[in-house]
Amino acid sequence: MAEHPETRYAKSGDCHIAYQVVGKGPLDLVFIPGFVSHAEHCWEEPRWARCFRRLSSFARLIIFDKRGTGMSDPVPVGQLPTLEQRMDDVRAVMDAAGSQRAALVGVSEGGPLSLLFAATHPDRTAAIVLMGTFARIAWAPDYTFGTPPEGYDALLQRMEKDWGKGVLLSALAPSLATDAAARDWWGRFQRQACSPGAAVALLRMAYEIDARPILPAIRVPALVLHRVGDRISPIEHARYLAQKIPGAEYAEFPGDDHFFFIGDANAFLERIEEFLTGQRHEHESDRVLATVLFADIAGSTERAAQLGDARWHELLDTFYGVARRQLERFRGREVDTAGDGFFAAFDGPARAVRCAAAIGSSARSLGLEIRAGVHTGECEVMGAKIGGIAVHIGARIASAASPGEVLVSSTVKDLVAGSGLAFMDRGTRELKGVPGQWRLYAASEAS
Repeated sequence: MAEHPETRYAKSGDCHIAYQVVGKGPLDLVFIPGFVSHAEHCWEEPRWARCFRRLSSFARLIIFDKRGTGMSDPVPVGQLPTLEQRMDDVRAVMDAAGSQRAALVGVSEGGPLSLLFAATHPDRTAAIVLMGTFARIAWAPDYTFGTPPEGYDALLQRMEKDWGKGVLLSALAPSLATDAAARDWWGRFQRQACSPGAAVALLRMAYEIDARPILPAIRVPALVLHRVGDRISPIEHARYLAQKIPGAEYAEFPGDDHFFFIGDANAFLERIEEFLTGQRHEHESDRVLATVLFADIAGSTERAAQLGDARWHELLDTFYGVARRQLERFRGREVDTAGDGFFAAFDGPARAVRCAAAIGSSARSLGLEIRAGVHTGECEVMGAKIGGIAVHIGARIASAASPGEVLVSSTVKDLVAGSGLAFMDRGTRELKGVPGQWRLYAASEAS
């Protein structure tokens, strides 16, 4: 499971609003999500997590779940919050996070709320960034690119029928339309974000919102970003916003994914950083090629139950001791431990594989079997830790390993030619939450 920041709660009236704070930059940045969210589950999608980490590299990022969604207090479907109540929730989260003034990033249905807050509280709004959003959704005689009611009703019927199954992924992220892992993640996200009834009620409410009258009242710096082929929010919505918000900066990008974190998210992120800080950084120096090793003890729950807590923790301490000696021997660096497993990084894949095998051998002398996964890829450096999709892949490979097995990606196999290691093909697998098919191999010393 991907790491995510601590979730806290702000009190807005009688409602508890879940929020997180990431980063320590000089600028506060409040991320206002679309119609549903789950502040912890979004970190399970590596591309979304990467975007959040990028934003938090130059700002103190504040993430929250609107009331009635995610980890915030549920509310009856018939009492979903108005824009005004949601604006109070944003203010409550900022107060709880110690933020007097922040830039707002509003995506999709979060756009109208961002607009209302910026117009109402310019003293607390440093700037506003609007991504893939709109002033209104509905068609009108003077807003002919809006969605007609019959089209919207058909969408709601489909949403209610298939909510929780990854519905509308082909429209929200066409580039992932055939990606089974992405659909699985999006389905789980839907189930955790809210119920089918709440999802439909929220979208019905969104259809009735019209923020056009407040656009001339926006007096803070504004940036409008949009993809030309967005199928959920056509590009005309963005062009309208840019035309009606005084002094707004505007940029449109190629692509048809509505999800901002899919596709060329860097184009959005670089423009946001430049807009808010006056500088644009590629952050290439924060990325390195590394080999990651994940290992955990197979059957640990059953073994702990047999031994009892005291003896199990003693055995676990012994295991970690021998594992750390092997890490030192093979020049690995311990990144993290959790429960009965650990995560380490190496600057060479062969050493990582041999270290995993040595740890497995040491574990067997203690009566334990480990499962290990090794992958090499580009990682993001975050202080003493590393992250990114390569880390996520390594963890998933480890979870696919059998007891006593060191399972590696084809990348590792291809990089260690001539090392004396042998590989047995374990076939092609789907790795949960990771796009595509992955060919895996069981590694061992050549006989």
